[in-house]
Amino acid sequence: MNTAQKTHPIECIRLPEVRRITGLSTATIYRMAVGGKFPHQGKIGEQAVAWIRAEVEQWAASKAEARKRLP
Repeated sequence: MNTAQKTHPIECIRLPEVRRITGLSTATIYRMAVGGKFPHQGKIGEQAVAWIRAEVEQWAASKAEARKRLP
């Protein structure tokens, strides 16, 4: 395996963890996802959805970085 192409396993997280990471409410998470301002969830079962942890964490990091640029 090429060391430059190291892959990390995809970790799926459920809504309570997404809320914990972001501090957002359930309604806000879904509203922002529909509006394209938050990562979309994916179906992992017949009645279950999850988010990819790396995408949620990247979204949170981008918000923190944007805050640093404020006057």
